[in-house]
Amino acid sequence: LFLATLTYDTLRFEYEDFPETKEPVWILGRKYSVFTEKEEILLDVTSRLWFTYRKNFPAIGGTGPTSDTGWGCMLRCGQMIFAQALVCRHLGRDWRWIKGRRQMDNYFNVLNAFIDKKDSYYSIHQIAQMGVGEGKSIGQWYGPNTVAQVLKKLATFDTWSSLAVHIAMDNTVVMEEIRRLCQSNLPCAGAAACPALESDVLYNGCPEDVGVRDRLWKPLVLLIPLRLGLTEINEAYIETLKHCFMMPQSLGVIGGKPNSAHYFIGYVGEELIYLDPHTTQPAVEPGDSGCLPDESFHCQHPPCRMSIAELDPSIAVGFFCNTEADFNDWCQQIKKLSLVRGALPMFELVERQPSHFSNPDVLNLTPDSSDADRLERFFDSEDEDFEILSL
Repeated sequence: LFLATLTYDTLRFEYEDFPETKEPVWILGRKYSVFTEKEEILLDVTSRLWFTYRKNFPAIGGTGPTSDTGWGCMLRCGQMIFAQALVCRHLGRDWRWIKGRRQMDNYFNVLNAFIDKKDSYYSIHQIAQMGVGEGKSIGQWYGPNTVAQVLKKLATFDTWSSLAVHIAMDNTVVMEEIRRLCQSNLPCAGAAACPALESDVLYNGCPEDVGVRDRLWKPLVLLIPLRLGLTEINEAYIETLKHCFMMPQSLGVIGGKPNSAHYFIGYVGEELIYLDPHTTQPAVEPGDSGCLPDESFHCQHPPCRMSIAELDPSIAVGFFCNTEADFNDWCQQIKKLSLVRGALPMFELVERQPSHFSNPDVLNLTPDSSDADRLERFFDSEDEDFEILSL
């Protein structure tokens, strides 16, 4: 009720709560000044798709839960980081949502991919049911790694977005693996047979002289599950984590603190800025005109903040590379990061898979192998710290 009655003036007044600091505010690769760009910061935050607990949606699996309150927070955070990838893919990072303004069809196509019904690509229904294959019963809490694995599987059905999703395990990003993934399964072999691909590239805001190699590149969603300490975050990783939010390819971070998962979209000073899924809203039905009322999918109040030191060490970091040039640029930035004094690398970037690694497909083929069990315990060990709260 409070959110529904907020006016622009009260927003402005509330927003003074944002720290008056000379430190820059970073939101998903964009740098802002609190003193001169408050409106822009708020507009950027509000434009992100905000997914929260919902109630009274169709029962999951036909007979399961009709609300995800108390158990769905990490699933909602997974939706938010993936929705940001789809926004970058179909609308661009500069796109903004303005209340009351008519949005383009692609915006509603993105939003519809996450609506709480069984046939949306990335609905809570799909995530919960796909999670059963990852050993999670419906209503069970997920860790960042599980939700990343499930979203990767669901993305294969999303032919509209045609994403290459890579989850880098063992704290290692293998460039050769990613190039192979992004350059395979393309719609056609020869440029002459590519009118659809050509128009798609142009539609996504690329100039006509984009190199042929960039055309033959599936947009990449890179998710990296990490453990940055045992029970609390190791301070040596903090600078590196901050740098992730400064990269133009940033999709943010999913993680949280015990009992709550959050979607982290930036930082200011020593505080992380995040969207919080812990609000229960009614499920949304399309209106009489068939149009989806979308205001409840945008957080129209100042974002939440928390000290970086409070972050649970188990997280997943996300990046989006629309073109091969984006990926090459990201690799260069990661290499430069290793030169930052006092910053410990959170993961390793290598050209080829080290010989001691197992085949990347082995984990998928043998879910009962000791390796898979070990990794699952390692990345989702915070499950034991999270309990379902009765709200």
